[in-house]
This record gives sequence, C-alpha cells and structure tokens, in this order.
Amino acid sequence: MILIADSGSTKTHWCLLTASGQRSEFKTEGINPYFQTEEDIRSNVADTLLPQMGQLLWVGSVTKIYFYGAGCTPEKSPVVASALKAVFRHAQVEVYSDMMGAARALLKHSEGVACILGTGSNSCHYDGEKFVKNVPALGFILGDEGSGAVLGKRLVADLLKNQLTNDLKELFLKEYNLTQADIIDRVYRQPFPNRYLASLSKFCADHLDNPMIRELVYEHFQTFVKRILRQYPSVPVGFVGSIAYYYKPILTQVLANNHIQVADIVQSPMEGLIAYHRDDAQPTML
Repeated sequence: MILIADSGSTKTHWCLLTASGQRSEFKTEGINPYFQTEEDIRSNVADTLLPQMGQLLWVGSVTKIYFYGAGCTPEKSPVVASALKAVFRHAQVEVYSDMMGAARALLKHSEGVACILGTGSNSCHYDGEKFVKNVPALGFILGDEGSGAVLGKRLVADLLKNQLTNDLKELFLKEYNLTQADIIDRVYRQPFPNRYLASLSKFCADHLDNPMIRELVYEHFQTFVKRILRQYPSVPVGFVGSIAYYYKPILTQVLANNHIQVADIVQSPMEGLIAYHRDDAQPTML
C-alpha cells in the first residue's frame, strides 16, 4: 500500500491507499522543513500519525510514500525523506514541493498552469511532467498575490486607514474582539503573522454582500491575474486551496473577464493526487 501526504505549515493531510482502492485518511500538524528539524518531523509522524493508524497497518507494509509539502525545496526535501524513512523503514520515499502536488492533482499529465491560493500563494507552468516556469511567490510581504495572508493584510490596512466605511470597521473589530493595538502586536511582534492575517480574511467571505468588500476581493484576484497569470502562456489554469475554493464565484468571474480558461478549482489536492498515484498501490504483504 502507499501513503500520500499533502502538507502545509499548518496541517498535513495523509491518505493510506491499498491496491483494491480502500483508503483511510488522517490529519496531523503541518510539516515544513524550513521551520522544523529532522527530529521534529520524525517525532511528529511517530507520535501523531501512527497512533491514528492504529490497527490499520503494520508499519512495514507501507511500500511507498509520496510526500508533497510546503518548504520541500531540493535542498530541504532530504530532511523530510530521512525523517519518514526513520519511521517507515521499509518504504520508498519520494518528497516533492506542494507546487508539484498541485500540478499533478489539477493537471495530471496535461499542460497547464497550476496555482495554489491558500494562506500563501504560488504558481507554475507545467508541461505534464515538470515545471517549465515559475513566477516567484516571494512571501506575503513582497508577493503572495491572491493569498489569504495578502487579502487579510489589504482588508486590515484599508479598515484601519479608513478606506472602508466606519460601519465595516466597527463590525470587524467587534466580530473579532480586536483593537488596533491587538492587530499591531499580532502582526509585528508575534510569530506567523501570515497565518494571522489569513485568518482575518474570513471577514471578507462572511460579508461578500457588501459592495465594498466584494470590490476589494475582485481587485485582489485581478492583481493575481495582472502580476502572475499574464506571465504564463494561454493554457488552462487550475487552482487549489481554501481561498480559491471559498471565493470561487468571484475568482471565476475575474478569470472569465480576462479570457482565461479554467481547468479546475478544488479546495484540496488529495483527490487528484489519489487519482494520479492509484496505479502505484501494490497488494500488501503482511
């Protein structure tokens, strides 16, 4: 049987897949080799994943692991691979970036542009097997157009600088039980400000009936098209991630207005990755 993982900095989604098509899914904390050591990752897997698997498997029965994760660059992928091999000693381990996971899930073996729109954002031109071009994401300070972090940053900045109505500002501060000082502290003094800002972007999803909020979200995706998608050739574009999924009506409107063909928009790449790797599952020998 094979084990497939889709991991971000916040959570990891695992799927155990047998040759007969049976599957079991699990969730653990996120794994990112930029922020965690090999021992941290090994402990994460051993202490939180294996107990969930329980009696479903004997560790030696996992023959292949396909891990797709944030931070899994060619330099950092060996850290994740070594940690997984320490737990699953008889498994062949392959580690790829979350961008490759998105491309394989959305496009399989076809050419297109794959995009991740979640807490952060990324994109690539994929020829069906490998990346042809990647516009650098650069993180939420310099880039990450289209992401939850940047949407939250724009929302908060507009509210606090009185670019939106006072009613919206008061509603936002009341709903999240915040003051301006609270926000400044979380963004500039606490860890993971990108996650925090992305969590505040939910206010936009809850208030899309407000014309000013709807316009802000439309402009958010229009910026992604202008600064990212226009650098790629005219091929189908697929999206994965919570921001793409929950704002799908506005995103598709922006894409249509820019004459961009949509391949697919999904919340999670797991279903696509299962389809991509289904033939790799082998009968389990206990």
